[in-house]
Amino acid sequence: MSSPSHQPVSNAPQDSGAKDPVVPVWLIIVCFMLVYWGAVYFDQHGGWFNTQVYTPYVSAEDLQKYQVFGGPDPMVLGAQVYGRTCTGCHQPNGKGTPGTFPPLVGSDWVNEKEPGRIIRIVLHGFQGPGLEVNGQPFNTTGQMTAFGELDPPAGLTDEEIAAVITYVRGNAEWGNHASPVTEEQVKAIRNKYATRKSQPFSPTEIKGINPAE
Repeated sequence: MSSPSHQPVSNAPQDSGAKDPVVPVWLIIVCFMLVYWGAVYFDQHGGWFNTQVYTPYVSAEDLQKYQVFGGPDPMVLGAQVYGRTCTGCHQPNGKGTPGTFPPLVGSDWVNEKEPGRIIRIVLHGFQGPGLEVNGQPFNTTGQMTAFGELDPPAGLTDEEIAAVITYVRGNAEWGNHASPVTEEQVKAIRNKYATRKSQPFSPTEIKGINPAE
């Protein structure tokens, strides 16, 4: 009886026909495009990782131009001031009272490029016939308070006036998108009218004033 034959066992790896995976060309192109898009996005929106620049500002110069510096957030402070001094006439929603107290929502007065007129109105008050807001007449026989002439807490500081005007002019929910107002702008107009007391502006007088001055 013959003994079974033994075949030598090879330890060499068997060729299964499998090949190393190859990255598809389209995937390389997609990755490149994503990297490129990310670089462009940061260039336009991120100030190139400058921690002092953030959306919606795209550069340090842009931030310097539009940012309001110092003290509390003017939009937050402005909302507080508006809530305690303005809602009685202009209403919490800024729509005022038809024919009597003019609206601040979408107001052509509020959204003027230069805020000189509205600063004067808040500082020294407003009264008289002839007021039109967005083409609608309003009876202004009642006087708007001269908040800049009263002593605290009824009166407002330059910082508070700047903040409340900034809040109203920048309230996007009201359709307002005007630039912020600084404390320095309020102070300059206050100093210009330092001798004016108990003389509210009339619509005729305020219309004759250059809002940029």
